[in-house]
Amino acid sequence: MMLAIVIGLALLLLVGGFEMLLVLGLPALAYKELFYARLPDPAVVQKIVGGIDHTTLLAIPFFIFAANLMGSGQIARQLVSVVTAMIGHTRGGIGHVVVGGSMAFGAVSGSAPATVAAMGRMVYPEMRRAGYSEKFSLGLLVASAETALLIPPSITLIVYGWITGTSIAQLFAAGLGVGLVLGIAFAIFVEMQARRDNVSRSPRLPARARLRALWEAKWALGMPVIILGGIYSGVITPTEAAAVSVVYAILVEMLVFRSLGRADLMRITEDSAINTAIIFVLLAMGGLISFFVTLAQVPDMILGLLASAEAGRVAFLIAVNLLFFIAGMFIDPNSTLLVLVPPLYPVAMSFGIDPVHFGMVVTLNICLGMITPPFGLDIFVASSTLGKPVVEIIRGVWPFVVVNLIVLLLITYVPQISLIVPKLIYG
Repeated sequence: MMLAIVIGLALLLLVGGFEMLLVLGLPALAYKELFYARLPDPAVVQKIVGGIDHTTLLAIPFFIFAANLMGSGQIARQLVSVVTAMIGHTRGGIGHVVVGGSMAFGAVSGSAPATVAAMGRMVYPEMRRAGYSEKFSLGLLVASAETALLIPPSITLIVYGWITGTSIAQLFAAGLGVGLVLGIAFAIFVEMQARRDNVSRSPRLPARARLRALWEAKWALGMPVIILGGIYSGVITPTEAAAVSVVYAILVEMLVFRSLGRADLMRITEDSAINTAIIFVLLAMGGLISFFVTLAQVPDMILGLLASAEAGRVAFLIAVNLLFFIAGMFIDPNSTLLVLVPPLYPVAMSFGIDPVHFGMVVTLNICLGMITPPFGLDIFVASSTLGKPVVEIIRGVWPFVVVNLIVLLLITYVPQISLIVPKLIYG
């Protein structure tokens, strides 16, 4: 009964529009007072601070900083340019460029909102000129940015790896494969829409022009080569790769391209610090929630319910997808991870589900939450970036939600798709 009251308090705060810090923190403190009043207050503080006292999490502020640097400078623009040179002539042209460009920018940023902001300014006008409807153009821009949460380096995968203790390098490898599957699904949908709308295509560039585009984008392409090559070869850890990406972005943008000045650097540093603080406050509260979830034996309760209902692995995965889908409609991605992963992960392990595969299922659900109304974060980022009504963007997003659900079902019940790349790299 007391546990139900605490959960009710959390829902009441959420519906009341309180900040997620309070939605996560107040119920946790209430649970402590109701069930563990003798627990010393300093122990609570230790759990809050200990929740973010991990070197792995240092990768998050570095990748946020690097993404903001590249989005404000020339690296993002050059990545889009080289993708345009390679595939802009295909049917659907600029639509495929949006998907490929989002995947390329995701491979150096790890942030879906940053991808929406960077890509939106560059390619939205081109999509409209090519003949795509406003609804489809907005939906594709918002949805294709999800690949940034899968294609490494991914902040979401870093947080999942920290919560569960799963190898981040293996998660990155799996994310690369699953991200490609999602990108291909979007590309197929773009091809279908381009045929339906008779969208124009750009002329095919000669081989020499495409080679020139590759050469001109060498500094931009160097970023994913350094990050992914360094991680997969074992030369650097993901955290070290994040730090290297910041140094590389600053040197290239300020010294090679000269696209950013000192004032720009200070502004970007301030914005990145604010974004980092927001995430780390939530992670700190998540550490406290995870502690009480363990004390309350919530995973055992879930296992008991599944056993009494004679539910197996298939039913459990359906339940996981439903829980994340509903939560994604109302809660931001990091909070969803912090609330749902701690109780569900031990249950997944008890069913023999591979932790990397489970990570891909969770991350794809987080991708869905980024574009699912009414509170999909990427929807509001696109609205702010492009000056378009939220309702118009939501209308364009729904077909891509369906595409996402199809890919989610495929990844959920065919674990080999998630595991093939990690096995190829790490055996």
